[in-house]
Amino acid sequence: MDSATIWEWVGYLASVVVAISLMMSNIKKLRWWNLIGAGLFVAYGLAIDALPVALVNFFIVLIDAYYIVKIYKAEKSINQQP
Repeated sequence: MDSATIWEWVGYLASVVVAISLMMSNIKKLRWWNLIGAGLFVAYGLAIDALPVALVNFFIVLIDAYYIVKIYKAEKSINQQP
């Protein structure tokens, strides 16, 4: 299997992971799955020299990471209340 085929499969996997993320009703799970899918798309975009794909998905990774941190901080503050 050549590297072009491997990266094509990474692209398919990224698409499936993003699609799965959009079916989540739990926002925390949605953000985690979407972050993984976008991360795979970053790798895919860089591998095939598609900078627009890599950049927009890197931006999505940052957004997902921001909201994941925000979710966990909110949960922590709720759990610490007497």
